[in-house]
Amino acid sequence: MKRILIVEDNKTLAKLLAKKIELSLKYEVDVAYKLSEAKLFLKKYTYFITLLDINLPDAPNGEVVDYVLNKGNHAIVLSATIDKEFRKKMLQKNIIDYVNKGGVDDINYIIQTIERLEKNQKHKVLLVDDSMVFRKTMKNMLENLFYKVTTVAHGEEAIGMLNTHPDFSMVITDYNMPVMNGLELTSEIRKDYNKSELCIIAISSNDNEEVNALFLKQGANDFIKKPFSKEEFSCRINNSIEALENIQFITNHANRDFLTGLYNRRYFYANMQEYIEDTKESGEQFAVAIIDIDNFKYINDTYGHDGGDKIITSVSEILRINTSYRDIVARFGGEEFCVALKNINKYSALDILERLRQEIQKFDFNVDATNQIKITISIGAALHNDDTLDETINQADMMLHNAKQNGKNQIIFN
Repeated sequence: MKRILIVEDNKTLAKLLAKKIELSLKYEVDVAYKLSEAKLFLKKYTYFITLLDINLPDAPNGEVVDYVLNKGNHAIVLSATIDKEFRKKMLQKNIIDYVNKGGVDDINYIIQTIERLEKNQKHKVLLVDDSMVFRKTMKNMLENLFYKVTTVAHGEEAIGMLNTHPDFSMVITDYNMPVMNGLELTSEIRKDYNKSELCIIAISSNDNEEVNALFLKQGANDFIKKPFSKEEFSCRINNSIEALENIQFITNHANRDFLTGLYNRRYFYANMQEYIEDTKESGEQFAVAIIDIDNFKYINDTYGHDGGDKIITSVSEILRINTSYRDIVARFGGEEFCVALKNINKYSALDILERLRQEIQKFDFNVDATNQIKITISIGAALHNDDTLDETINQADMMLHNAKQNGKNQIIFN
């Protein structure tokens, strides 16, 4: 379990903050009331984040901040002072944030910040700037927010990086660069990635207001004008990533079955219609299989709907892990699934479907804490030719009906 260190001489505030973090975030929390105590904790444990008061009995002038940072730790500074110069001085250090200790709202802000930092670890950022000094500065700021950062010097390098590593969540690009400037890069990226897949943040010192508008029209999510403060940079980056997460969450729930996490019928049809259009020129073949759990009504009647749901979820996982990432596995409803095996001939498709049937037949399914059962599936399949998608699915459904009539636990391939 990850740990957080709170260094705060106000014992009431420290205990309240520790309790809130433990309840909200499920972290182990250690509390030190002096710098000397903090040093002992830092020798013993590794911390995800440290929360540091700058006025301690044995370190009244923020010495704890320098000590913690020099040890390679991430720090959020807590302070009751409103001195602007002191605040500015602290923000020049490699801290994550400077938070006033004003009340419950500030505690909630700290917790939200830690949650954001936790999520940031999943995200990769591509930083594009021809200035080595500026790249290094921004890279340090981003890594201090727990992002995984890759840097390149110009737009063409960025395109090459995206082609080989398409899992970036964000691109941060300067405007004025050799070879390909930031505006051209933004336009190229948006040909392959929409705003629900990738954030683009543009950065420029250009005083021309039209540049801002041009970036936004080309598909940038936000525009940051140089020079900018650390706080502005952090807030804009985190806000853009949070917006991306929210869009992906909504999209994912619209496309996924709530019980199994597989794609739903709507997504299956949308994806396959696009795929069929793409394969008209290449002539690539694919197979569609309708899969049904045998005797599912008996399972539901015997073990209840909870038991039936466990069977459906387990079957879903077997289907998912035994098919290619390019294939589409969807739950069509109840105990029925539809699988599209892409870029395949009939014989290879039959081999895959037979493997699925055997994997499910030999698996022991847990329906409750004490009962394991064996189940089987029936499969009807058809190879897509010049028919419509609906006609191919209907053919597969007819083959499934024949498999059921012929005794179940088998594949009939048209």
